[in-house]
Amino acid sequence: MTAGLTSFWQLADEEARAEVDVLSSRLEKTTHLTKKIQACLGNLEATGKSVHEVADPLNGETRRLQTLGHNVDSVIVAIERLRQPVHSKNDEEQIIRTGPDKTGLPSYLASIRRLNTALIDMQASNLRVNQQTRADLWHLVKSANSQLEGHFEKLLRAETPRSVEPLHYVTKGMPFPVLSPATVTPLGLIRAYFTRNESALATQASTLAKIYLEIRGPYLVSTLATLSAASVNTAKKKNPDAIYHAGTNGIGTYALTMEGLFLAEHENICSIFGREDWRLVFRSTCDPAVAELARALRDLNSHIKANLYTDCYLAYEITEIISNLSSNLESRTGELKTTVAAALRPVRETAKISLAELLEDTKRKAGNIQALPVDGAMVPLVSETMQRLQTMAEFLRPISSIMISLGDGGWKPALVGNTRSTDIPSLASFDIGADGTQIFAHYCMDTVETLLSSLYQKAQAVLRGGQGVLGVFLANNVVVIERMIRDSDLGPLLLHRLGALDQWRKKAEALYTAEWKDVSVYLFDVIHTSKHRNASGQPDSISIVKGLSSKDKDNIKGKFQSFNTSFDDLVSKHRGYHMEAKVRQMFARDIQQILEPLYNRFWDRYHELDKGKGKYVKYNKAAIRAIFVSLY
Repeated sequence: MTAGLTSFWQLADEEARAEVDVLSSRLEKTTHLTKKIQACLGNLEATGKSVHEVADPLNGETRRLQTLGHNVDSVIVAIERLRQPVHSKNDEEQIIRTGPDKTGLPSYLASIRRLNTALIDMQASNLRVNQQTRADLWHLVKSANSQLEGHFEKLLRAETPRSVEPLHYVTKGMPFPVLSPATVTPLGLIRAYFTRNESALATQASTLAKIYLEIRGPYLVSTLATLSAASVNTAKKKNPDAIYHAGTNGIGTYALTMEGLFLAEHENICSIFGREDWRLVFRSTCDPAVAELARALRDLNSHIKANLYTDCYLAYEITEIISNLSSNLESRTGELKTTVAAALRPVRETAKISLAELLEDTKRKAGNIQALPVDGAMVPLVSETMQRLQTMAEFLRPISSIMISLGDGGWKPALVGNTRSTDIPSLASFDIGADGTQIFAHYCMDTVETLLSSLYQKAQAVLRGGQGVLGVFLANNVVVIERMIRDSDLGPLLLHRLGALDQWRKKAEALYTAEWKDVSVYLFDVIHTSKHRNASGQPDSISIVKGLSSKDKDNIKGKFQSFNTSFDDLVSKHRGYHMEAKVRQMFARDIQQILEPLYNRFWDRYHELDKGKGKYVKYNKAAIRAIFVSLY
């Protein structure tokens, strides 16, 4: 068994050796094959380098040949393009010579564009052989541009009348006519051609704007001419003292027409010109009409200055109307606010100055009064001044804006003088929260104060009837002023300010009652009567008179007589004064409150002095009360 195992292992060992020999033989063959492959790769790399060294020069030459061929083709195309204008010149020239009317504007513009393109190409080539052709094309394009300008002008003139009847549109509320689409479209095409980026056409583009304003500007001026003249003519009046009334001047219709015309013109311009040109063309077209407006306003301003105290209201009306025109144009077009405001400036300045002038006029007229009514009646200056303020209230909107620009108290003489000399607005004029209505109310009360103080000073110097007539005169003025405020448009503005009149009313009462108070001294006595009273506590006249000495009785009789004389005289004066009903009632009440209690007391004590004969005691309590009642 052992011999068998040995034989088995020997056999296995021999098989393993055999496999190793086979693997070794295969490894040797693989090594040999690898060496052959490496040798082949070396040979292949050497061959590739040789091929690359030969191919590179061939590739460069090929590229050069391709570039040369491309350049040759480009030259051929350029030559053909340069030869083309020469071939097509006669055809385009025929179109240009025919003109846009017969050719049709689109075809005409297309021909010009082709000519421009050809001319630009020839200028870029700068070939000597094409110089004559280039010159011919340039002249042809120039001629075409001139024809286009003429065509633009012809179309525009054909649809622009010399003027239109403005009242036809204003009275019917119709918009003013604009250019028809049949005209706007070709005008826009011509404008679009000329406003291309080529600098050569810049002059022509500005020429179109010039043509437009030269045609449409006079149309605007002519249409507005009659209204401009009417505005000046309606300012003239037959009666120099007549006060201007709102709406009687033609300036409102003038401004309304101007607004409608300018808006229609703005629509035309926006339809024809580019956005970058709207502002310049619109302003240039409207400037002549605005200049005519400025001339008319200067004429009106001269008239207003010559009739300031009666026609200052026209300045207020013009200020409002033209300011609204300026604002409306600004909101609708974005233009003309500055130029229209400049045209308005003289009238607006006159309106501002008038406020101080009217105040000074009131003071001056009061100072020039030579005589006052001896019965204390009101003078016409009071109603004139209040009517002036009432009329100003009808123009509250423009006056409010003027008041804001002046500032509160800006109508004072010193401030007005400074404004004239420096033309620098006061700080008050920059108050963005200022209420022009309240400033005007302050102005009205300043006017009332100036009027009353001036009249009072004059009355002190002129009236010789004593304090009574001075009080009547002052009270009449106060009552009339208050009534004219309450019964007019001034009421809502000034009712809460009427307390300022109380000081004048009290002054008038004090002046008038001073003489009646002097009479009341006759009703005072220093006789002790406490022991002469009846059971009710009232003084007993019989007992009192019995207790008087002869001297006291004579004194009391003298008091009754003096009272009767003075009282009758004052009653006569009272009835002779010209008093407003409210003044008469006010003074009668004051007199009664002062004298009746005193007289009744005096009568209760001493009426038995003449035992009802009326020799000394002229009035009993009922009689004197009737007198007081009759004074109302």
